[in-house]
Amino acid sequence: MKKIVVIGPESTGKSTLCEALAKHYGCLWVPEYARTFLEENGADYQYDDLKKIAEGQIHLENKYTTIAIENKHPYLFIDTNLYVIQVWSEYVFGNCDESVFRMHNQQQYDLYLLCNIDLPWQEDPLRELPDIEARKVVYNYYKTILQFQQVPWIEISGDSEQRLLNAVNGLEAIL
Repeated sequence: MKKIVVIGPESTGKSTLCEALAKHYGCLWVPEYARTFLEENGADYQYDDLKKIAEGQIHLENKYTTIAIENKHPYLFIDTNLYVIQVWSEYVFGNCDESVFRMHNQQQYDLYLLCNIDLPWQEDPLRELPDIEARKVVYNYYKTILQFQQVPWIEISGDSEQRLLNAVNGLEAIL
């Protein structure tokens, strides 16, 4: 089974793309744990909460991985991974807990899909960066991280249909 992570700044269609890919391939997708955490605990999070969110994300990934393997799914699509904790932690707080890096390094991924900021901003009470310049900074942060790691990655742009087509074509070409 191949694990494909969909990452990028807020409001770039990550969840929509994960859901569409899972439907296209008849597989599962792992929702972003941070959303669940913030919905349950409120949007006023602190630095220490990011470690809890990271642990919750890993737990969710591992749970879905087991189910996907048991059901012989060829792919598992993951709506963000611990790179989001790294980016957010460093962007908001100027630091990232070392345990986040250790947890991330214990996971194995096969492909990253980096969602571009070319979609219009969608208001959501849990989102913090409607400013296009801030979104560009965060997007470039993700891009830099991906350039300095070993897992293949592709940029995904366009509307929802184009994103799905680009993701399917890229996935099939690389994997």
